[in-house]
Amino acid sequence: MISRSDVLAASETIRGHIRRTPVVDLDGVTLKLELLQHTGSFKPRGTFNKVLRDGCGPEGLIAASGGNHGLAVAYAARRLGVPAEVFVPTISSPTKVARLRSLEATVHVGGSEYAEALLKAQARQTETGALGVHAYDDPLVIAGQGTVGAELHEQAGDLDVVLVAVGGGGLASGIAAYYGSDVQVVAVETEHTNAYAAAVAAGRPVVVDRVGGPAADSLGASSIGVLAFDILQTNLVPSLLVSDRWVLVAQQLLWTEFRLVAEPGGATALAALLSGVYVPEESCKVGVVVCGSNTDPQTVIA
Repeated sequence: MISRSDVLAASETIRGHIRRTPVVDLDGVTLKLELLQHTGSFKPRGTFNKVLRDGCGPEGLIAASGGNHGLAVAYAARRLGVPAEVFVPTISSPTKVARLRSLEATVHVGGSEYAEALLKAQARQTETGALGVHAYDDPLVIAGQGTVGAELHEQAGDLDVVLVAVGGGGLASGIAAYYGSDVQVVAVETEHTNAYAAAVAAGRPVVVDRVGGPAADSLGASSIGVLAFDILQTNLVPSLLVSDRWVLVAQQLLWTEFRLVAEPGGATALAALLSGVYVPEESCKVGVVVCGSNTDPQTVIA
């Protein structure tokens, strides 16, 4: 089980490799702008913690990804001077695939979902001996993602609730591990990317048959991570579902108010507040993680 001490150790490990992203106020709600992180999402935090702690040789790094994790792996590989191979499913955003190639990663596109890309990456890892970096189901990756929570605590003080989008669960479980029982972490998914909600209903991680909608390329894991699920359940993290329509509303609000382009997955946690799916109690101090920006700006600005 990941603890706050693991997250704080990760903060020291990755210092100098990641940005300390800012917070802004939105009508009394604290937004953590992790979409301004290197590569446009929180993912470099977990990637650097994994790679710097485990080390990698000249064979480099390999990963499967919907896009954001692959960008983090490619970025870390370039910073460290080693090659990277990234396997992505066909649902990945063309914007993310283009950015992967701009970071000099070898990109393999195939399979309709993340699970298929993962199998191909694992087979390739066996051939090459490269260090595999799982997108979310790895204790070092989870601890690294939890540093978002540690930073938010330093910047916003004592919050009562933190809303976090969930795909495979690495970010939400890392933040939950950091806060423990001090803060209620709430997991937010869309109706069509609901791996955690399905696991909560079943009492264990299960495979979701249908994954889709605008947030699928970042939140589209077909099953919540086993480690992530254990951490989320141990910390009593509830699951909320929002509609795709409210995700788009949240994207528009972030653009109108702050001139920030958030990808659908990045705006999903905020959508829970805007839609009324989550209604905070009076005087409750709420934080929201805005976790990704990798989308075509014209889909938001137009």
